[in-house]
Amino acid sequence: MKATVKLPLILSVVFILSSCVSKKSFHLLQSEIDSVNKELGKCGEDLNKYMNKYNVCAEDKRVLQAELNGLKSNISLREEQISDLKGQVSDARMQRDKQLTQVGDLTVLSQSANDNIKETLQQLETKDQYINLLQAAKTKADSMNLALAINLKGVLSQGISDADVDVKVDKTVVFVNLSDKMLFTSGSSDISPRAFEVLGKIAKIVQSRPDLEIMVEGYTDNVPISNSCITDNWDLSVKRSTSVVRVLQKNFGVSPDRMIAAGRGEYNVLADNATSEGRSINRRTRIIILPKLNQFYDLLNPQNVPKG
Repeated sequence: MKATVKLPLILSVVFILSSCVSKKSFHLLQSEIDSVNKELGKCGEDLNKYMNKYNVCAEDKRVLQAELNGLKSNISLREEQISDLKGQVSDARMQRDKQLTQVGDLTVLSQSANDNIKETLQQLETKDQYINLLQAAKTKADSMNLALAINLKGVLSQGISDADVDVKVDKTVVFVNLSDKMLFTSGSSDISPRAFEVLGKIAKIVQSRPDLEIMVEGYTDNVPISNSCITDNWDLSVKRSTSVVRVLQKNFGVSPDRMIAAGRGEYNVLADNATSEGRSINRRTRIIILPKLNQFYDLLNPQNVPKG
């Protein structure tokens, strides 16, 4: 910039004084002009060099910015993946806890059953062989019932409300309580369309275990009922149990010689009939899955006592 200002000034002086200055002064001015031109040329080269460096820096900046944008995109994607994985881990933990709770529920037998078994074993303490026999029979029966209950819970939990189905192990049997609103139309023994799904699942389990029998028990609340088809709650409970048995036989092929139909009427309640909620709980059908009598006696055969 300094050289650019000097040049016009010097030229002006040369033109004005050229006629009156000495040759020596003229040469001095000419030398200075040449020096300024050289400096100007060098400045131009420096300018080009810096421009090239600027362009390189600008390109590097563009590349780095593109890489930065790519890294930001990758970070965003990884954060989404991490969030999804956390959700999957949380679901897996919930499922694990639920399964552990179900298994824990199934492994607890009623206190009265355990007390009865202990009393029997104490009375037979002088008969070692028979004690071993009872222990083996109990272990085998408990194992079969536990496996059966887990199987039923797993099958019936798919698409069916927990409030409508209750699977339990009680003493030597497994039973399934089914709410009346799922099985029947209100105040009748007609099977509802919704009931076929759950009865089909139960039938499939029963068909896979030919060594088992089932008893279907109908229960009602204490609200009186009487019409052209039903005399009272005894009658309604029996008709409901026979309706279930017929569906298991005709629709799902369960052999009738493996089934028992029974009605319990308004008795053997689970809750107080004074409330609508209690009456709803009492209106139920219970399907009891139990070993055939000959299978049970086989467990008690002294010849089947485990050796060793």
